Amino acid sequence: MPSALRESLFAAMIAAILAVPLIGLEAASTPTGLALHTRWGAAAVAVAAVFAGRLGLSLWRGRLPFRAALPAGFGAFAARHRVWISVAGVLFAVALPFLPFSNRYVLDTATTFLIYVMLGWGLNIVIGLAGLLDLGYVAFYAVGAYSYALLGTHFGWPFWVCLPLAGAFAALFGLVLGFPVLRLRGDYLAIVTLGFGEIIRIVLINWSNLTNGPRGIGGIPRPSFFGLPFSADPAPGTESFHTFFALDYSSIHRVAFLYFLILALALLTNLFTLRIRRLPIGRAWEALREDEIACRSLGLNPTLVKLSAFAVGAMFAGFAGSFFAARQGFISPESFSFIESAIIVAIVVLGGMGGQTGVVVAAFVLVVVPEWFREFAEYRMLLFGVAMVAIMVWRPRGLLSHREPVVRLDAPGGGP
Repeated sequence: MPSALRESLFAAMIAAILAVPLIGLEAASTPTGLALHTRWGAAAVAVAAVFAGRLGLSLWRGRLPFRAALPAGFGAFAARHRVWISVAGVLFAVALPFLPFSNRYVLDTATTFLIYVMLGWGLNIVIGLAGLLDLGYVAFYAVGAYSYALLGTHFGWPFWVCLPLAGAFAALFGLVLGFPVLRLRGDYLAIVTLGFGEIIRIVLINWSNLTNGPRGIGGIPRPSFFGLPFSADPAPGTESFHTFFALDYSSIHRVAFLYFLILALALLTNLFTLRIRRLPIGRAWEALREDEIACRSLGLNPTLVKLSAFAVGAMFAGFAGSFFAARQGFISPESFSFIESAIIVAIVVLGGMGGQTGVVVAAFVLVVVPEWFREFAEYRMLLFGVAMVAIMVWRPRGLLSHREPVVRLDAPGGGP
């Protein structure tokens, strides 16, 4: 108990040093100039919360049997029932637009959630399967978005033609990134990929003749339903979605279509990842993750294995970026900052690297749950950091750390 109090007081002291400038002081504009307001009550609450949380954590650490059993039991339960959980999740996702509580806000939030799920599954190939820490994944997301934006606005190419091209361009950039980092691993690889992401963002800002610089690209064509636009007043001689199906016009038709579109893309990403993991290339990724030297001694070419992981993971980011541009109708370099890469990496790490279900759970926690507490928007990043620290302390292998093996080898004689 005395050691727990000492640790809690030390943590509260550090929290107080940080809370005074970050929470206790607030600059506000007034008619006479800039004024400094104080919020000592909020700072005191933050310090007290840190003290109580640290004290509770220190006391709880002594309960090792419960602490050790919780992650294993939770992950094993999800693994045993993963098929039923997946089926129930897909059925709920398909039925969501038709449920009584569904509205435009719910569908928009669900669409954003599925974008991050798709990005998380794509990055999971690079980090979870191949073991390559990529902090510049948002660069491929940006390549896909700008590919569709430029092809759609300048050449009038439809979304369904640009979608595979956006994935191909992003995969090409994945190969370009892969070559310089073939000999790097760990922290050095993370630093190089982080720099690559920032290079792409700065190029988008400064190459004004092509990307329109910080002003971004607007008027991006919207995807249509097999050639039927979702416009209220279709051009003469053409039909729109609501006139073809004899429906009253509603803007939610386009929102629901975009939701089903990203749902289909996310499910295809998941199926592709599950399938490719069982193929030789997927097993080569996992061999590279476990031991690169052993991987090379088995006759595998680490160069090709790494490049394939970067290219395939980048391809799915390109697909997601193309959809993002089509959904927003406007993109700018600010949409592809480092914080986006950090969130996607956090989704993969917190969900459990190499697992598919964990990515969905982590994306729900990091994307959907903050929408329920929008009154704490100014503390979102603080709460985000606290959540990551808590997960790393309590469940260092992720929310769903159990990962089903690809191949099971039976012992001689047929025994397990």
